[in-house]
This record gives sequence, structure tokens and C-alpha cells, in this order.
Amino acid sequence: MGADSKSRRRCGWFIVFVVVAVVATAVIVTIKQKHQHSEVTYAPLPGTPGAISPVPGPPDAITPVHGPPGAITPLLSPPGPNASVPGPPLAIDQKYADALNVAVQFFDVQKSGQLVNNNISWRGNSALQDGIQEGLDLSKGMYDAGDHIKFGFPLAFTATVLSWAILEYGDHMSAVNQLEPARESLKWITDYLINAHPSENVLYIQVGDPDIDHKCWERPETMYEERPLTQVNTSFPGTEVAAETAAAMAATSLVFKTTNSTYSGLLLKHAEQLFTFADTYRGSYSISIPEVQAYYDSSGYDDELLWAASWLYQATGDNSYLEYVTVQNGEAFADWGNPTWFSWDNKLPGTQVLLSRVNLFGAGASNAENDGLQNYQKTAEAVMCGLLPSSPTATYSRTNGGLIWVTEWNSMQQPVASAFLAVLYSDYMLTSQTPTLDCEGHPFSPEDLRQFAMSQADYILGNNPMKLSYLVGYGNVYPQYVHHRGASIPASVDTGCNGFSWLSSTNPNPNVAIGGLVGGPFFNDSYYDYRNNSMQAEPTTYNSAVVVGLLSGLVTTSPVVPSFT
Repeated sequence: MGADSKSRRRCGWFIVFVVVAVVATAVIVTIKQKHQHSEVTYAPLPGTPGAISPVPGPPDAITPVHGPPGAITPLLSPPGPNASVPGPPLAIDQKYADALNVAVQFFDVQKSGQLVNNNISWRGNSALQDGIQEGLDLSKGMYDAGDHIKFGFPLAFTATVLSWAILEYGDHMSAVNQLEPARESLKWITDYLINAHPSENVLYIQVGDPDIDHKCWERPETMYEERPLTQVNTSFPGTEVAAETAAAMAATSLVFKTTNSTYSGLLLKHAEQLFTFADTYRGSYSISIPEVQAYYDSSGYDDELLWAASWLYQATGDNSYLEYVTVQNGEAFADWGNPTWFSWDNKLPGTQVLLSRVNLFGAGASNAENDGLQNYQKTAEAVMCGLLPSSPTATYSRTNGGLIWVTEWNSMQQPVASAFLAVLYSDYMLTSQTPTLDCEGHPFSPEDLRQFAMSQADYILGNNPMKLSYLVGYGNVYPQYVHHRGASIPASVDTGCNGFSWLSSTNPNPNVAIGGLVGGPFFNDSYYDYRNNSMQAEPTTYNSAVVVGLLSGLVTTSPVVPSFT
């Protein structure tokens, strides 16, 4: 009996030992999978712009947006067959999932043409005759912002960034049922871009006259004004807009490569033709067509040529495009070592991050090409170091509430675009097993970059001094007087051109421009919810592309795959 008891005790201790060993191993693995992150502190930029009145009512009376920051729920559904990462994502952060569901809908709000499966009750068919004077069908595409112009330059940027988001985070989108809506919206844009490129050296870059359009306040469904077309060609070149459109088509060709190979091939053909046109007939569209300077004036086309060639390299694997961005034009065009802000007009930071991807995952490049790729990555690292609040090179361009702040007009664009690049770079580090980013001797982890991206997303969604969601339709409190013609006029009303009583109305918009990311706060974190305040209150389609990319990256966590194909 004593021997049996001793034997059982030994067996019991052995079981305990095994259990402890298993638990310890699990803890070690978990710790290895986590990344330390720095405490986030913000340095304000000296001086403030003129004070702007906040939205009506005291800030502390505004209800916070839906969901606590750390809320997560189990994976809603497994990723589909087009998942872009190995293995399923981890737990879903419901806050970002809800926000992504809202953000994607703004593309439906902005659609032109014969609507299919229309999910926006107050929208209907519009601009069905666009392009008819040249025998073209330019009815699709999307309106730029609160107006009814189709500006090709920012619209192509919208398509490029939305493609990038889908390529990197399609599995995240799929997990929360947003992949198909995003793809459908993307194709709505590229269907238009294909028709806007009727021959190799002709690209229609605008539908509508901004001067006429801005003298009217009306719903797009009841527009009666003429819709003139604007084109670039060999006599009136537009390198930046042709190259951006090439980038959009190259990136989108990758999105549809496995699901619609015929469409993908057509897009790639247009992309290659447009890049050749852009590069051969160099000239800024702002010079060729001075009228565009009042709306989307270009600062130059070097960045778009690099951006387009980088996407064509991704889409084709043709090393001539890699040589173009590294050996042939890197020194002249890339402004290596000088970090800048990513936007519809400046593609350099996006190019630097995209080519860092190539460098981190291996390109099979020549020595000279590798040197160029390393210069792109070093500049991308400088961009990242500037974003991290605790970095010795951190930008001081931040509001007291923590938002990156660069410009009064559409102040949300740069912080959201920067946060999108940060979450991408974080995931590139994780995938390539790059443990730290060095910022003048101070190491930062991928988690630090992700925390920065989350800080910007959370500010947008209500964690700001106004306690206001800048994403229309998300949370309990968001702007009610959005500068948007269609949203401001009841669907039953035909105002003609003269609906300005709805612009000046003191009543909230009768329709919700759901998913619109408004221009954003001033430097003092204030926002004036006033319909005629287009500087702060107007949403844009290209803002939607970067916020969809950012939210898609934050919905869940998983590394990206080294190749888009």
C-alpha cells in the first residue's frame, strides 16, 4: 500500500511537472509574439490658427463613439479563397470592424452612372450622358467630394490606394464582409478609367466644368448643366495624371488577377500604355491646362512616374521597371533622405514604403538596383521615425489631442495617409522578421508603429477633445451639416441649379453621407459643424481610400505575404 501511494505521488508530480512545462512554454511563445511599445506622448506645434467655434453644445455633453478601444470579438468568418496572408487572422477588433463597414459605404454615396444594387436610399442614377459628345461612356466613376466633378487625378489615386489596401488586407476585409463591396467600388472606378483612355496617347482627365458646377447647388440626379470633357494628349501632356492612372490600373490588375484574369489583363495593357505615354511626353497637366490649378494643382510629376513604375514592377515582375525607379531615375526623382507627407499630390512616401516591401522581402535585383532600394527604405524609415511620437526625430506637427496636423484644408488627409503607411510598414517588419526600427539610436518595434496608427484612427473615431467622430455615420455623434450637395437636399426635391436655400439651411442634412471622412479639425482640435465650412466639413473620395486602408489594417492582426501574386 505504501509503495502504491509513493508511485501515485510520483505519477502526480510528473503530471504537475508536465502541465507546468506546457504552460511555461505557452507563456514564452506568447511573449515572443508580443512586441514592446513606447508610451505615446505628443509635442504641440508652437502657435495656433484662429479659433473656430466647436460644434453646438459643450464637448463634455457629447456621447463617446461606440465601443471601448480594446473591445474585440471572435473572428466573424474565416477568410475567403483570396486571403492575402498565411493562416487566418486573429481576433477581430469590433470597433474598427464597425468603422470599416461605415467607411466603405461612402464609395456608394459617390457613385455616378446607372447604379447597380444601390444601397444608398437617397441616391439614384445620374450623369448617364457623361462622355456622349465624344462617343464615350464616362457615366461611371465617382464624384470627387461634395460637388459633382470627376477629377481624374485624385480619382486615380483613390483607385491605387484602395487596390493597395485590398492586396495587403483583403483577408481582413473578408473576415468582416467588406472585401466584395470594396472590390465592386474599385471596379466602378477602373471601368470609368478604361473608357477614359480611348487611345494610347489620349486620356480624359475631367468630366464637368468646376466653375459651372460650383455655381450650382443640386442633387446629381437632377443635374441639367453641360458636362464638358478635358483631356491630356501629346500636344497637351499630363504626365502626373497619366502616370497616376497607370499606377491605378497596374495595382487593380493585381486585385483581379485570380478572380477575373481577362479584366486584369485589360487593365495591365492600359497601365503599360499610359506609363509609356506619361514618360515619353513629359509635361505637367497644371501647365498644359492652367484651369486645373484652381482645384487639383500638381507640384510635379517625378513622384508619379516612380509610383507608377513601382506598381508596374509589382504587376509584371519586369525588371526594367525596377531599374527605372532605382538606377535610371532614383537619384534624380526620389529625393532620397528627405521624408515628406503622403497625399493625392505627393506619392514619394507611398513609393518609399512600397519599394521597402520589395527590399525587405527580396527582389533578386542587381547590386545597383539593391543600392537604390536601400535608399528608398532608408527614406521610408525616416518617414516612420518622424511619425513615432517618442522618436528623437518626431514631427512637432501634432495637435494637443495627438493628431498629426499639416494643413488647415482637409487636415485629415495627411494623418490618415501616414497612419496607413505606418500599419503597412509595421506588418512588413513582422513578415520579414525585422525586430526594430532604428531612429537615431533609439529602437522601435512594429508594435510602436501600430500603436501610432491606432492613435490616429482612434482620434478620427471619437477619442479627441471634441468627442466627435469625424467619420460620418459612425458612433453616436458625428457631423450633421456635411458639405455635400446630395446629402443636403431631400431625395424628393428637384431644385435645378438653384438649391442654395438647402446650403444655407439651419437644419441638419436630411440624408447621411455615410462613410464620409470630413476635412477635420483645426490645429486647436476644434471643428465647426457648418455646411458652408467646406474647409472642415467636406468629405472626399480619396480620403475614404486611405481611411479604408487604415481600418482594414487594424481590424485584426496578421502578417502580410511577401508577394502580391
